[in-house]
Amino acid sequence: MAEELEQSPKNWTESQVSSWLRSIGVKEPYIEKLYDAEVDGHILLTLNEDFLTAKICMKPGPAHLIIQKRNELINSKQKSQEKERPTSGKTTESEQKNINQKSVQCPTSEGPPAQTSERDQDGEEKETAQEPPVSTSKEDCRPRPFDQEGIDFIYVKHRVLQPESGAFNLTTPCHEFKSFSVAAALDRTRLQAKFAKEVLKFAIGCMNIRTNGTIHFGVMDSKEDAGHVHGEIIGIPVQEKDIYVDALDYIERSISSNKEHVRQCVRPPRFIEVIGRESTEKRYVVEVDIVPSVNIVNNKVYAVRLPNFKESTNKVEFEKETILRRVGSKTEPVSDKDLSDFYQRVKDRDAQREEAEKSQYLSAPDFCQDLGRKLKMLMTSGKKFIEKEKWFILVTNKFSPDDLCSIDWLLNMNVFCVFDFDPDSKTSGLCSRYLQHHAANMHSLQSYRISGDMTIKEFTSQLHLFEQTSWIFCNGCNDFKGSETPCDEMIWIKTKMTFLREAVSLICKQILPKGTFQVIFLVTSPIEKPLLHTFNEFFTDMEGHEDIICICESQKNFQKWQSFAEGSCGSKTVQNSSVVGMKMSHINATLQQIQPIKACASKHLPVFVKGTCLLETQVEEKMYSLELLTVDHCDETSKDFINEEKANIEQQFYRGGRVNWLNFWLAEHKYVGEVIERDAYHDVSKLLNDTLKWNADQTPVNSINIYHHPGSGGSTVARQVIWNNRKDLRCAVVKPSYSALLVAQHAVELREYEEKDPQRCLPVLLLIEDSDKEYLDDLRNELEVAINIKRIQYGTLCFILLSCRRSHDPERRCKESPLQNVSVTHKLSAEEKRKFSGKREALQERYEPQFILTFVLMSEGFTKDYVQQFVKHLLQGIDRQSVVTRLIHYVALLNTYVQNSFISQSHCEALLALTIHMERFHQHEFEKSLSDQAKLVFLHLRDDKTHIESIRIIHPLIAKEILQQLLGNQQTQSSLAMDLLCENVLFEHRFGRDEYLSFLRALFIRRSRISKGDKYDSFFSPLIEHVCGKKKSSDKATENEQSPDKAIELLKEAFQRFHKDPFFAQQLARLHYTYEKFEEAKYWAETAAKQLPNNSYILNTKGQVYRKWFQAKCKAIDKDNVPKTAQNVADAVGTALKALECFQDCEKADDADMEHLHSSGFFSEVEVGCSLLKLISSLDVFANRASGHSECMKYMLTDYIPVVVEDAWEPFHDRLKKLHKTMQDALEWISEDLSYFQTDTGADEEETPESPEEKISHPLTWLAKKSSEYGKYFSEAYSNARQSIPANLTSFQKRMIIYHLGGGNVTSILSKLTDQRDAVPLLENILSLYPSNPIKAKFGQRDIVNYIVAHISLNCLSPETQKVAPLKDLQALCHQFPTDKRKCLPSALFLLTLLFWPEDHDTQREKETKYEIMQSAVEHLEKGYWTKMKDIPQRKRRLYTHFFLGNGDGLDKFVHKRKFERVTKVFSVSEKRMKWFRGEAWKKPEIAKMLKRVSGWTEDGVVYLEGPQKKKFNILPLHVPSVPHSNENITFYLGFTFRGPVACNIMVKE
Repeated sequence: MAEELEQSPKNWTESQVSSWLRSIGVKEPYIEKLYDAEVDGHILLTLNEDFLTAKICMKPGPAHLIIQKRNELINSKQKSQEKERPTSGKTTESEQKNINQKSVQCPTSEGPPAQTSERDQDGEEKETAQEPPVSTSKEDCRPRPFDQEGIDFIYVKHRVLQPESGAFNLTTPCHEFKSFSVAAALDRTRLQAKFAKEVLKFAIGCMNIRTNGTIHFGVMDSKEDAGHVHGEIIGIPVQEKDIYVDALDYIERSISSNKEHVRQCVRPPRFIEVIGRESTEKRYVVEVDIVPSVNIVNNKVYAVRLPNFKESTNKVEFEKETILRRVGSKTEPVSDKDLSDFYQRVKDRDAQREEAEKSQYLSAPDFCQDLGRKLKMLMTSGKKFIEKEKWFILVTNKFSPDDLCSIDWLLNMNVFCVFDFDPDSKTSGLCSRYLQHHAANMHSLQSYRISGDMTIKEFTSQLHLFEQTSWIFCNGCNDFKGSETPCDEMIWIKTKMTFLREAVSLICKQILPKGTFQVIFLVTSPIEKPLLHTFNEFFTDMEGHEDIICICESQKNFQKWQSFAEGSCGSKTVQNSSVVGMKMSHINATLQQIQPIKACASKHLPVFVKGTCLLETQVEEKMYSLELLTVDHCDETSKDFINEEKANIEQQFYRGGRVNWLNFWLAEHKYVGEVIERDAYHDVSKLLNDTLKWNADQTPVNSINIYHHPGSGGSTVARQVIWNNRKDLRCAVVKPSYSALLVAQHAVELREYEEKDPQRCLPVLLLIEDSDKEYLDDLRNELEVAINIKRIQYGTLCFILLSCRRSHDPERRCKESPLQNVSVTHKLSAEEKRKFSGKREALQERYEPQFILTFVLMSEGFTKDYVQQFVKHLLQGIDRQSVVTRLIHYVALLNTYVQNSFISQSHCEALLALTIHMERFHQHEFEKSLSDQAKLVFLHLRDDKTHIESIRIIHPLIAKEILQQLLGNQQTQSSLAMDLLCENVLFEHRFGRDEYLSFLRALFIRRSRISKGDKYDSFFSPLIEHVCGKKKSSDKATENEQSPDKAIELLKEAFQRFHKDPFFAQQLARLHYTYEKFEEAKYWAETAAKQLPNNSYILNTKGQVYRKWFQAKCKAIDKDNVPKTAQNVADAVGTALKALECFQDCEKADDADMEHLHSSGFFSEVEVGCSLLKLISSLDVFANRASGHSECMKYMLTDYIPVVVEDAWEPFHDRLKKLHKTMQDALEWISEDLSYFQTDTGADEEETPESPEEKISHPLTWLAKKSSEYGKYFSEAYSNARQSIPANLTSFQKRMIIYHLGGGNVTSILSKLTDQRDAVPLLENILSLYPSNPIKAKFGQRDIVNYIVAHISLNCLSPETQKVAPLKDLQALCHQFPTDKRKCLPSALFLLTLLFWPEDHDTQREKETKYEIMQSAVEHLEKGYWTKMKDIPQRKRRLYTHFFLGNGDGLDKFVHKRKFERVTKVFSVSEKRMKWFRGEAWKKPEIAKMLKRVSGWTEDGVVYLEGPQKKKFNILPLHVPSVPHSNENITFYLGFTFRGPVACNIMVKE
């Protein structure tokens, strides 16, 4: 076969392709699919990854492997052909044959012998199911221990026994092999005769020369089968074992004298099972041992008549009596001439036998191994303690009750998963015992099948791997009602083997990197085949045995394991990595000595009544989104471990590692010096103590924020606060990447754990690190909802959120809200300087400065000069060409631009091309391979959750300085980034791949945001801005590169590397249009939109391309300074219309997107529309004073087309005539949108990562301006409020003038209440444009709404004016709204709730009618609100309250929100929000005087209004937590919103 694969791949058959695929490690199902798809050598050369993933449904990994190996194969073939060209010769047929016989494969099931013909080739195929086809030697194996009872032994198919042998020292058995493959299929009579003949012939031969021997049936003999090697184990099918046992009854018929001697010396047949990797039928090797003990055979010679089945007579006949003997490896008759000599030497043979038997019994006693030491060494990889961070995978079968009492050692281990072959484990086995102490998730092997589109990260979080132990029932679970039932070995191999293989492969190849885990086979009962297959899979996928241990109490059970494992890794290795014969109770005691944590240590939490309660481990593990701090945290650490590790723990922290709870514990117990308390620590503690003081206005969830410079110690301050409060509060750290809902659920469980009364619990202090404001708002909201459902009394403090976030200007954040925010900076106060210098002296007495690097830098306050000098000194003499320096470059680039980035150690090892064979020296080897500089600046981190190790530079400021100094003038950041992108080893490395690629993406795509703690808001990623030269750099050292072309090249390369990711194409479009390369921008925008046709952000970018293009064309036209004609602006008009079309697509996509509200399409449409109108009206034909404007209007609003534009604008007429309508719709949409959540985006707003280009920062002002502009273009401009307006205008013209004056939509009218310049005359002017008798005028719905809102606004501004219509008239006008409320605009429904609020003097009947109108309107408003809100999170559903119910009558009873502003304007924005939020602002007497309190009641948390008789009127509470939990009579203020009336400041009636 090896020879066959030598020929050119182009000529391979399908079978040869399959063999090659096996040899590179492709899985069998894929090979079968390719075979079925008739992929031969010719087709193999044309395959690509897309074909393999799409048509063969391969995962990307194997597909990539095949293509890469195929290319390597082609290259190597080409090279070897070039070398061999001069001396190419043909292999002769006989050579070919020789090779074929030497290089025999390892087939895995019976098949015809391998020959060179094509037909047999296919037969061979089926035989080589899993073995590499080019293998030339087979694994050796030992025979079963001779003549021992009760040995559980197995053979592995295709392994090879030592050759047949003759008599050696009489007690060492000689061996004879028979394939027996034909005979095994015969009927009973023929089979027994054949078997008896072979056994008796061999037995008499052995007995006569007094040697022990074993005859093996099912083992290849060289003369029998050319396809196999001599001694190769194949096995035979055995239907009934008694056939073989009974066959020995021929002894009585074949032996004439001393029959009983033969019976005593010939042992009954043994049936040793043969297992193959794929075989699903049972096969055995049948063995018969011959033991001619001297006391039986003394002085005898034996003769035999061998049975033979005669086909002619159809019966068994016996040959003539013969004396047989063993000669070498054969059994031969003793010839007549040797007979007398043979008899004479009987005595000599008896004497030799006797001697041999004696010496056998006098052999040395067994050497006793130190199993305890061996076990410790194996479990710790040669260290003193089991590593805390190491994961263990357990493979186990049935446990005895005694053993279950000794598993305490297991309870302290990080068990990643358990492959459990005991179906009763959950009811009475290891699982049931483990669940008493820990949480675990029950899985089957199928649970580990990963779907094609799922990332490893998604998969691990779906199965909760790394959070709780995954318990995999490999052979069903008896108390589970699901479909998976236990089955026998053969069925298991048929049905579950593939799943096992996939599970093991996924864990070893994609989830846990080599060296981070150890596999323990814990064998406590007899071994079955599936367990052995599991070993095989781990051995293969882990590429070796170093991290596999077998622990087995019984020597007998171990035999089977040993016979199987030795074939894979040799008997010495099996012995070295197995602990056999040690009782479980001894194992338990031994391993507890080397665990860093005391076994079964108990943990406690503080309780409300000032004691403590026990925290159960499995309860703690069920709150897996939190890291809980207990009262006795770290007390369980063993003293030996502390003494051994304390210096390392301290040093890691002062070098720049994140603070560890053990750092505080060691300081608290005086093992090391104390951790410095920064000023910020005292500030936070003071805020926390103030929060804890009882106060009736206390909100249930309080926040304290720590803002810190990156790397300035903010996290240490936060953790110190948590540590020092763990005995008085329930404290926890929120783990990253869990949803707010889940964290809130766990936090509530933590608060109430072991407390009697939910009203009386200790507050929970939660630390949230590096999360954005959105997440904090979400979490606060979820906690409030939970508290509300639990009906916790208002004023009870339940949760304190301590958030710790990066910021480049922490002091500014602190000034904004001194009662909530604390800052930590690199600058030290005088007091801190004193503490730091004292600590530095103390540390330098014990450590070299390089071991406490970050601390030294901190005590210097990270001054620029110090950092520069430090790095300059560090880099002296660095080898700039070495691969380690390249690694430093890459890490520095990532750490400079991507916050919290790192490179996994396994990536680094791949780059440094380290192949570390022995895990126990793993870390040592890695560190040895680093240069001195790298050792100093690299900090080794471990992921809290997965424990996977990674590397970053000790501090972001150091990373930045290293990057600058290493690059110097020779290299640019763009070329370094390009190298990093093209570094295949890193890009394709499979462990930690998701994280690595996310950092790489962020490097090229993530824009910096002040709100996310960055220095400034950027338009592109900071790296791209640096390369383009956009960012104004404050320091000279980081001169920008000023080369947009390089930035474009970088993004193009990234686009290709990230499999044509549309978001890279989007960035390319943005980058191109920024530099006015519009054709390319268009290409990239379309490329992105092709892939994601419904993504509103990408469609928006496409619109922006045309928008910028249009602006550039307008600029060019203005620059040319020529008269504008229809011809020379046609191109620009076309581009503008294309932009509008894109923005309209963007709006549709946004409408369909249920997750986000994204309104930028509407804003952009209006902006482009206004610019287009400006261009059109500046055309010479439309710009002349006399008739230009009316000509323009006529063209835009009617069917009329002026001759001048007729041909030039031929493609545009339809669209231009629709412009006034589409723009009006867009303005209406924005107005309505703002009516719901009227906010001007402030500095503290968060944005989406692909945020639209032109963020409108003051939408209200913008809308007023744009509405007015739109009105101006479509009306003769009467901008002056005091200017008189002609009477003979059409209603359309009047409407446009109203638009121009700012009365075109609800939002613009109401904004006049805020911006009051000229508001009264403007509103009067607007009203004067409406007909004097509006009821008769038959307005449209929008006109009625605008008319009414203008009256209400005018009344708010100038209550004494005569021009406001009475309430009755406005109510009458409302009757013109459609009777079908589904057709009403939200603003119309809003007006119904406002205008029909009953007056005090109304009769009961009038009130009831009004309530009915209102309730019907509210019902439809609510429906509209939910349609509008889609599925976006609760906290984003801000609702704007436009008016409050005041004390007046008629229109005077509506108080606009602006009136309050005077009262609260003394506060800062966030404090104002806080005061409204806590309800303090409502208590101001000025507000109480303006507003009217209404009465109602609460029932099960729902607020009802007192008044309506027919149907209860429930009112939405504006702030849910303020609703009393019991059923109470209440009073409240009433607000009016676009979701209906809301209740504010709810008070229980005394």
